[in-house]
Amino acid sequence: MVGLASPAQAATSATATYAKGSDWGGGFEGKWTVKNTGTTTITNWTVEWDFPTGTRVTSAWDADVTNVGNRWTAKNKSWAAALAPGASTTFGFNGTGPGAPSNCKINGANCEGGPTDPLPTAPGTPTSSNVTETSAVISWTAATDNTGIKNYDLLRDGLKIATVTGLTYTDNTLAKGTEYSYTVQARDTIDQLGPLSAAHTFTTPGTGPGGNKIKMGYFTNWGVYGRNYHVKNLVTSGSAAKITHINYAFGNVQNGRCTIGDSYSDYERAYTADLSVDGVADTWDQPLRGSFNQLRKLKQQYPHIKILFSFGGWTWSGGFTQAMQNPAAFAQSCYDLVEDPRWADVFDGIDLDWEYPNACGLTCDSSGPAVMKNMAQAFRTKFGPNYLVTAAITADSKTGGKIDAADYGGAAQYLNWYNVMTYDFFGAWSAQGPTAMHSPLNSYIPIPEPAWTSANAIAKLKLKGVPANKLLLGVGFYGRGWTGVTQTLPGGTATGPAPGTYEPGFEDYKVLKNTCPASGTAGGTAYAKCGSNWWGYDTPATIGSKMTWAKNQELGGAFWWEFSGDTSNGELVTAVHNGLQ
Repeated sequence: MVGLASPAQAATSATATYAKGSDWGGGFEGKWTVKNTGTTTITNWTVEWDFPTGTRVTSAWDADVTNVGNRWTAKNKSWAAALAPGASTTFGFNGTGPGAPSNCKINGANCEGGPTDPLPTAPGTPTSSNVTETSAVISWTAATDNTGIKNYDLLRDGLKIATVTGLTYTDNTLAKGTEYSYTVQARDTIDQLGPLSAAHTFTTPGTGPGGNKIKMGYFTNWGVYGRNYHVKNLVTSGSAAKITHINYAFGNVQNGRCTIGDSYSDYERAYTADLSVDGVADTWDQPLRGSFNQLRKLKQQYPHIKILFSFGGWTWSGGFTQAMQNPAAFAQSCYDLVEDPRWADVFDGIDLDWEYPNACGLTCDSSGPAVMKNMAQAFRTKFGPNYLVTAAITADSKTGGKIDAADYGGAAQYLNWYNVMTYDFFGAWSAQGPTAMHSPLNSYIPIPEPAWTSANAIAKLKLKGVPANKLLLGVGFYGRGWTGVTQTLPGGTATGPAPGTYEPGFEDYKVLKNTCPASGTAGGTAYAKCGSNWWGYDTPATIGSKMTWAKNQELGGAFWWEFSGDTSNGELVTAVHNGLQ
C-alpha cells in the first residue's frame, strides 16, 4: 500500500493509505485503509483526494464517495465510523482512467506521506522490432519521476498485457495479418501511474483468419449425441482455418454458481481415433477426455483460435437472478470452473448468455436495469484484463423492449464484445403465422413487427453507448418454418409449425438447401415454399450481404448459432469468412 501526503504530525490521529488492485485497462480497483494512529477513539472520518482529469470513481463500497470536479470525498458508513486506537478499516471503489490519487487529507489533516507527489512522465512512444506473424518485440524509452520508476504497464489495444521492470517486452500471443496498437505507462515507487505514452500501431505479416474482424461460432456440447457433430468436424469442414473464436455452450448456472452442463460430453467421453482431431484415440487413464480435450487438440493445430466457455442460454438462464445477489462470489465460482487445472489451457475467456437481465425469457428477472453492468464489472474485476469476457444479448429494439430493460451501454466498458442475437425474431410459436423471416436484416412489407430487425437492434445499442466494434452481428445456421401455407411470399397464414428433424418449426440449413431451396429474399434474408411448408433462412448469398453491411457499420464482426447447422464443407462459415475479409 502507498502512503500519500506528509508524515502524520502530533495532532493527526489517523492515516489513510491507498493501494491499487486489479487493473483491466479500461478500469481498475482501488482501496483505501484508514487507521487510527492516535490515543483516543475516532468517532467519524472523512478522506479526500484529487484525481487528474479523466480519472474517476464509478462505484464504491463500505464508504459514501462523492465528488466536486476532480476532488473526491469518502465519508464513513455508520458501521465503520468508530475506530479505537490502533484499529483500521478499509473501503474500496472501481474507477476508470489512468491517474492516481494525490493531495490526500483525512479529517482535514495530511495523510501519511507527501502532500502532493508528481506523477511519472509519459514514456517514449513504443517501437516494434523482430515482428513475425505471431510475435513482436516492443520497446520504449524511460519515463522520469522524482521518486524513481518502479515498473511499466504495457497495454495492447487498450488492455494491459504485462507489467515489466525494463524497457522491452516480447509479445508472443499475436495473430498473423492483424493490426495491434501499443501504449505504455510508468509507475513510480509509490505506485502512482503516469500518463499513457503515444500509441504505436503495426500489422503482423501474413493473411489472418479474420483480420480485425471476429468470426465466432457456437459449438454445443449436446451436438455430439444425435447430431453426431464433434470438434473434428470443424477441421474436416475447413471451418477451423476460417474462424477466430469458438463459444463452447453451455455451462449451467445453479445455486449462485457456474457449474458443468454435461460432464460426459465436456470431459469424460473417450474419443476413438476416427473421431479425434489428431487421429489419436483417448486412453482410459488420461486426465482429460471429451470435447475439452478435443478443443485442446484443435488449438494445437490452429493456435489462432480463442475459445470461450459460455454459460446460461435459453434453458439455463434462470440461475442468473440468484447468482447476481452476490456478483463477486458468482464471478469467483465461474473463474474457478473455467480455470480448473484440468482444462485451464483450453479456455481464453467466458461468455455470459443471460436471457434476459431485468426481462423475461424462459423465466423472468426483475433485478433492475443496473444488473447487467454490475455483472460485467464483477466478471472483469475477477478475470482481469487478459481474459475475454463477453455476453450474448437480446436484439429486441422495441420501445420499452428488452434492450431498454438493462444498462447494456454501461456494461459495455467491461466487456470485449456483445453477441447480439439478431435471429429468432419470428417463428412458428405463432402457429397461424404470419410467415416471416426469423432473422431479417432490414424491414420489409409485411413484417409482423417493424422494430424487430438486425439493423434496428444494432442502431439502438449504438444509441445506448455501445461502441460499434463491440457489437457482433448474429446469424442463424437454420430456418424457422410453418406448414399449411398457401402463399409463397412472406406474410401468409399457416396451421402450425413445419416438420423438422429435431423440433417442429426448426431445420438446419444443410437440410433446407436441398429439401426446400430458397426462391426469393425479403429483408435481406431468403425464403422458400415447398408444398405447404414455408421456411425463412439465411443462405451463403444473404450472409455475404449481411457481412458487407456489418463492415459498413464498422461492427466487430459476426457470430452464428451454431456450427452443426452448416454443410459438411462449411458453406456458411465460408460465407462469413469471405464476407468479412
